Amino acid sequence: MKQLLTLSILLACAIVCHATPETITGPDGQLKLSIDVKDGRAVYSVTYNNKVMLLDSPLGFKSNEADFDSGLEFVAAERSEVKDTYTLPQGKRNKVEYVANQITYKVKNNKGLTINIVFQVSNNDIAFRYELPKFNNRASIRIFNEETGFRFPESTTTFLTPQSHAMIGWQRSKPSYEENYSYDAPMTERSGYGHGYTFPCLYKIGEDGWVLVSETGVDSRYCASRLSDCKEGNLYTVEFPMPEENNGNGTVEPAFSLPGATPWRTITVGSTLKPIVETTASWNTVKPYYEAETQYKYVKSTWSWIVWQDASMNWNDQVAYINLASTLGYQYILIDAGWDKEIGYDKMEKLVKLAKSKSVEVFLWWSSSGYWNDIFQSPINCMDNSIVRKKSMRWMKKIGIKGIKVDFWGGDKQETMRMYEEVLSDANDNELMVIFHGCTIPRGWERMYPNYVGSEAVLASENMVFSQGFCDIEAQNTATHPFIRNAIGCMEWGGSFLNRRIGRGNTRGNVRKTTDCHELAQAVLFQNPIQNFALTPENLRPFDEGGAPEVSIDFMKNVPTTWCETKFIAGYPGKYVVLARQDMNGKWYIAGNNAEKATKEMVLDLSGVLSKGDVVTLYSDDKAREPHKNEMKIKDPRKVKLTVLSDGGFVIVK
Repeated sequence: MKQLLTLSILLACAIVCHATPETITGPDGQLKLSIDVKDGRAVYSVTYNNKVMLLDSPLGFKSNEADFDSGLEFVAAERSEVKDTYTLPQGKRNKVEYVANQITYKVKNNKGLTINIVFQVSNNDIAFRYELPKFNNRASIRIFNEETGFRFPESTTTFLTPQSHAMIGWQRSKPSYEENYSYDAPMTERSGYGHGYTFPCLYKIGEDGWVLVSETGVDSRYCASRLSDCKEGNLYTVEFPMPEENNGNGTVEPAFSLPGATPWRTITVGSTLKPIVETTASWNTVKPYYEAETQYKYVKSTWSWIVWQDASMNWNDQVAYINLASTLGYQYILIDAGWDKEIGYDKMEKLVKLAKSKSVEVFLWWSSSGYWNDIFQSPINCMDNSIVRKKSMRWMKKIGIKGIKVDFWGGDKQETMRMYEEVLSDANDNELMVIFHGCTIPRGWERMYPNYVGSEAVLASENMVFSQGFCDIEAQNTATHPFIRNAIGCMEWGGSFLNRRIGRGNTRGNVRKTTDCHELAQAVLFQNPIQNFALTPENLRPFDEGGAPEVSIDFMKNVPTTWCETKFIAGYPGKYVVLARQDMNGKWYIAGNNAEKATKEMVLDLSGVLSKGDVVTLYSDDKAREPHKNEMKIKDPRKVKLTVLSDGGFVIVK
C-alpha cells in the first residue's frame, strides 16, 4: 500500500510539473488563450467572452537545423506583463498605451532542442512568434515551412482577398495585393487563383464575434506570408511566397541569424467590429529601427496622374497642379512615372524651385526595378541598385525633393523585404519620405521606419479611370477597407474625386456614381498620413462651368490627414461604415457612407464623441444628390438620426 501511495504521489507530481494546457487572459479577462501539446504537436485555441473564436490550431515549423512540428514535449511556461507607451503620428491613433499579459511557452523536440513560443495577450489582440536560440553552436537557420495555422468554428464566414498568380497583370508585375474581396463567403469557397489569401484576413464567427488575422514585424530577416485556402477541419495555414514571384529571383525559404525570431502573427478578436477597426496590433510589438533624420510633415497632396494620366507628366501640366496645390493650401505634389524623360533631371530642379516659391514641396515616382518584370515606365533600374539608388537620393536631397513613390514590387520573398528596408533606410539618410505602390501591405512599418508614409496594397481608386465597373462599386470599397486593409496599416488609396467624369476636363471618361459627400467622407474614412487626393484643376472652375461645388472644395481644403484618435461607430463590411476621428487640434470628424442600394436611415450612438446641446456642422446630400453644409444641434447624442442616400455619405464636424 505504501508503494502504491508513493507511486500515486509521483504520478500526481509529474502531472503538475507537466502543467499543460496553459491558459492566459488579457487584462480585462475576456480574451482567453490556451496552449497545449497534444500527441506531440503544439496547439493553441482562443475564446472571447466565453465564445470559441479559434479551435485547436497548429504551431511549429520545419527547418534545416531542427523540426518543431511534431514529437514535441512541454518544458516550461513563464509569465510576465508587458507595458509600452508610444506615439505614432502616421497612425490611426497618435498615442498608444499597450498593456498585455505574456506567456513564454517552451517546448523541446525529440532531439532535445528547445524553442520558445511567445504569446502576448491584450484585451482584444493576440500576438505570437517563435524565438529560437543557437542550436549546437549554429549561427543561422533556414525555415522550410511553418505549421502555424488558424482553425475556425463551423459557423464562420469570410471576408478575404486572394493572392494572385505570380508574373501576371500589368507588365508581369503581380502579385501586388490588388484583388477584389469576397463578402460573407463560406470557408469552403476556393480562393480566386488557388494560392490562398493575402493578409489581413477577416472572419465572422457566426453571431459570436469577429476575428482579424495578420502579421507584423516583417523586415529583411524574413519573408512576408499569407494564408492558405481552407483545409480540412476549417484550417488556414501560413504560406510562404511562390517560387515564381519576382521572376524567380530570391529564395522562398527565409533565413536569419541565431539567436533570432520569426515575425509576429496577430489575431484581433471582438464581439463587434469595434476592436477590429480600432486595433493597434500592427505596432504594439515592434520598435523603431532608426531615428528620423528630419521632422517629416504629413499633409495633403495633389497628383495629376490619377485623372490626367501619363500625358500629364510635362512641365505645363505639373505647373497647373502646383498651382492647384497652392490654391488649396496643400503642401505637396506627387509627380508620377515618366518625369525623367518628359521633364528631365535639369528642369526638375527648376520645377522644384518653382513649387517652393508657392509653398509646395515635391514627391517623385520611381520604379522599384526592371529585372523582375517588364515595366517600361521610368525611371527604372535605380531603386534596386544600391550605388545608383544612393546617388539618386543624394541628388533629390540636394534639389529639395521631400519624398519618393516606389512602384511595381511584385513579390513577398525575403529578398524583396530586404529591398523595402534598404530603400527606406537610404531614403531616411537623405531626409526622404517613402510611399510604396504595386506592393505588399505594411507590417508594422509605420513604427519601424519613421520615414515610411504608406502603401497601396489594395485595388485602389486609380482603377476608376480604367473601369466603369470599378466606379460602380466605389461605395462598397469605401465600406470595406476600414474593416480590413486599412485596419492594419496606412493605405495609399488616392480618391476623393470631385470630377463627375473620371477624365481630363471632367467631360469624358467613366462616370462617378457616388455623391460629393461620399467623397468628402472617404477623406476621413481612409487613413494615410499624406493623402494624394484626386482633385483636378477643373474642380476650381465655377460650378456652372463644370467645377466642383464650393462646399466640397472648402471641405477638402481643411480636412486633416493625421489623427490622434479613431472610434468605430457603426457598419458592416461592404454595406456601410461610420467612423469618428479626432484631429491633432481636438476637432472631431464623424464620417459615414452607404453602399447599399436603398437610402439608409441611420440612428447613431455618438455619445462617446458628442454631447447634448452641441452645435455641429453637417455635410450631407440633398434629394438632388448635391452637397449641403448646415448647422445641427444635438438633442440626444445616443440617437442621432441621419438619412444617407445610396452611394452617398456624410460628415459631421465638431
